[in-house]
Amino acid sequence: MKENILVKEKSPYLLQHATNPINWYPWSEKAFSMAKEQDKPVFLSIGYSTCHRCHVMEKESFQDKEIADMLNKHFISIKVDREERPDIDSVYMEVCQALTGSGGWPMTIIMTAEQKPFFAGTYLPKRNALGRIGLYELLEYVSSMWSRDKQKLSESGQRIIEFLAKEEESKERDRERSVPDILDNAFTRFDMAFDEENGGFGGAPKFPTSHNLLFLMDYAVAKENDKAWKMAQKTLIQMYRGGIYDHIGGGFSRYSTDEIWLEPHFEKMLYDNALLINAYATYIENSKNFELNELFSDVITKTIGYLVTELRHPEGAFYCAQDADVDGKEGEYYFLTKKEIYNALDTESADSFCASYDIKDEKSIANLLNNPSYLTASKELDNYRDKLIEFRKSRAKLFTDDKILTAWNALMISALVKAGKVLGRETYIKYAIKAYEFIEKNLTGENGLLYIRWRDGEKKQMGILDDYAFYAKALIDLYSCTFNLDYLERAAEIAHKMYSDFGNGNGLYLYSQNSEQLIIRPKQYHDGAMPSGNSVACDVFNSLYKLTGHEKWQRCIKTQFEAIIPNAERYALGYGYSLMSMVNIAYPKPELIVVTNKDFDIKFLQSLKNVDILVKTSQNKKQLENSAPFTKNYPIAENIAYYCCYKGTCKAPVYSAEEVKELLNSFKKP
Repeated sequence: MKENILVKEKSPYLLQHATNPINWYPWSEKAFSMAKEQDKPVFLSIGYSTCHRCHVMEKESFQDKEIADMLNKHFISIKVDREERPDIDSVYMEVCQALTGSGGWPMTIIMTAEQKPFFAGTYLPKRNALGRIGLYELLEYVSSMWSRDKQKLSESGQRIIEFLAKEEESKERDRERSVPDILDNAFTRFDMAFDEENGGFGGAPKFPTSHNLLFLMDYAVAKENDKAWKMAQKTLIQMYRGGIYDHIGGGFSRYSTDEIWLEPHFEKMLYDNALLINAYATYIENSKNFELNELFSDVITKTIGYLVTELRHPEGAFYCAQDADVDGKEGEYYFLTKKEIYNALDTESADSFCASYDIKDEKSIANLLNNPSYLTASKELDNYRDKLIEFRKSRAKLFTDDKILTAWNALMISALVKAGKVLGRETYIKYAIKAYEFIEKNLTGENGLLYIRWRDGEKKQMGILDDYAFYAKALIDLYSCTFNLDYLERAAEIAHKMYSDFGNGNGLYLYSQNSEQLIIRPKQYHDGAMPSGNSVACDVFNSLYKLTGHEKWQRCIKTQFEAIIPNAERYALGYGYSLMSMVNIAYPKPELIVVTNKDFDIKFLQSLKNVDILVKTSQNKKQLENSAPFTKNYPIAENIAYYCCYKGTCKAPVYSAEEVKELLNSFKKP
């Protein structure tokens, strides 16, 4: 392999770039003299050996022949190790912060031979992507401007930055398709449809559509939009207060037949409850409202309690649903009268329950819509809840659909992981692992292929897109709480099969090319009661790209969004999960790489909110480096080290939990 002049250096960071096809030079008088003699601008790249995004940019761009040809022909390229030359790093970090408002590594500077910078930035993808300028397009533009008016470049770097922003907008096929614009326009649509009095969107019938609430909460956090947050909060409160939530047995019914969430269609579906657990847990994760957090924790606990008691297979997976009918009459199991309550409870308890939950002489649905003390009502009910549960069961037994579906169980795994992390309940994570083990044992075929359904020992029907997308997401979530790389590797395997078997470079088909071919092979982008497989695939590809650094996942993200965006623009309320994925792309979470030779505090890592985490240990070193090759450059030492990257740039490592918290908090806007 051909080497450049950096091979003579001692810096580990510079040596990492010694085999790049770029004619790198160390910072030196010779390099600047060459730039002056050859009348070329200087391309300066600053980083350090254990910087995640530095490695990503090297793989995507600095090992690429197209980029190398552009740099070698039109620029003099210089590499600087910030740890070896903190003086250079400090000077150009100030430039970067002055021009862009932020800084970090890898740092990218373009300047004259006289060391006058006219462009500053951090990580850049190779090509324009998702509203972000690509390195190739930047170099192409600068080389063109240099030949026409280099004096103008040296006089005003800020003008170039402004020009690039406008240039990127004009390159879009439709200006409205910039991701931030789409998100803002979508929020406006949600705002227009929002029911201010009752929460939710539109009139009767009213569906939970948790993925819309997840979008609003993520959007609210990313944009510091209080109105979006309150829309989600109002909806979560009113769903809890209404009859759609089973105040006695826990869990949520399918949807509300009215606009106030009072009278539901009473069947309880696994996927609805899984998605709602996720929504309530997401609220808690991002809220400092103690009273609501306590209430919503109770909702999650009782909903999971219901699912474990009524819908869980002995080996750990979850059944589909519980019916709404008793003897052909919908809701008979749930309707109550005062007479029945007084027969089931002592007088004092019956008085309290009927008053709190609006139980009348005629058939009633327990609810808190007219109870201003809804925050504390459940605590009183806990004293006699078991008696009411037994009373209902004594009247009738509900039919349970006991088939087990891969996609729905995957949603439940994700929900259990989220609840386990947010509430600090290890039991929930153990439930998630058992459900995963069931899928691997009973719903997986040759070569790791997935099946849709299992019942009575039989798996049947090759998996569709939802099975692959939801399961890959669940596996990534399992990694996020256990840091067991087997889950991450399996997620990548599933995602690869999903893209190769369901895709054609423009979104993903509903069923595989290896499945039975029907008269049409549709692509479904919009969300229904569950998020679409295409929308969840966006989330999966983004997570895998951030965790592994493999460029192919970024290409997958791009093709997914190119297919989804035109539809999401037209009908935002049908694309909540896709919009949530766009939020995570446009406003990414911090990335934390933990490197240790000792045991690590898994509870501490699980407690960190809104951060993507990789853990490298002496035991998993080879396995991790195979899954995420960029981690080869993170040395394992005696003491634990935390490396944090945010918005494509990496910060210097810290060495304690307190420093990690302080660093993560520093990323939040004041």
